[in-house]
Amino acid sequence: DSATHTTTLIPEIQMTYCLAINTNAGFVLCSDSRTNAGFDNVSTYSKMHPWAWQGNRVFALLSAGNLATTQLVIKRLNADLDSGASTNLLNVKNMHEAVDYVATVSTSVQNIHVVRDSGNVNFEATFILAGQIGTDRHETLMVYPQGNYIHESNEHPFLQIGEIKYGKPILDRVINRHTSLEEAGRCALVSMNSTVRSNLTVAPPIELLIYNKDSLCFTHQLCLGEEDSFARAISESWNQGLVLALQNLPRFDWEISAKTVSTKNMSQSS
Repeated sequence: DSATHTTTLIPEIQMTYCLAINTNAGFVLCSDSRTNAGFDNVSTYSKMHPWAWQGNRVFALLSAGNLATTQLVIKRLNADLDSGASTNLLNVKNMHEAVDYVATVSTSVQNIHVVRDSGNVNFEATFILAGQIGTDRHETLMVYPQGNYIHESNEHPFLQIGEIKYGKPILDRVINRHTSLEEAGRCALVSMNSTVRSNLTVAPPIELLIYNKDSLCFTHQLCLGEEDSFARAISESWNQGLVLALQNLPRFDWEISAKTVSTKNMSQSS
């Protein structure tokens, strides 16, 4: 008997962590750059895609999921801009139209891949769209694979996609609408650092974008490699702060009693 051997192709997946923080002063975006198609096939791709027409509008798209899907979505968005399509990022009238457009492109691309696929590959992708058009309020929205989308909540004004659990606790405790952009940026990097330390599928380079509301341009963008001095300083300071905070936590009753007895004995012996 002869055995038939088939090769299983593992789709390249953006095993990622992307974060958007929306405050009264603007928004902060942060993303890693790791993709993988198995342990022996790891690559680096940017997951942050900005567009800016100074004085008119700005958009930035964060992506997670199947790499073939996310790359084709970005290609379609750029192609529509180049061709002057009836709907594109430059002629949508508001963020509602913009996110509807991105959702339509995403679901269309996923459907194309599914039709062509014969191996039950998951072609789903999730996006975060952030932007501002003219004098409208800046917004951040998460687009699900099915094409529906949501805003962040007022209580927790941030959105996450990918490996969200490791970086969420600090966001829950620190971030609110009144957080300054610089503080939100540092918080985003700490949230990312916690995720990188706990999950090998998330890794540098780390991209950070800070947008001041009504500026209608991107002026504060960073790409931090593994050996970047600023990224290392953030990580080391956060680690030291956690250790110090743990050391300064209130003591158990029996620790206080033991310390009191010990101090009393030392006083009597002297």
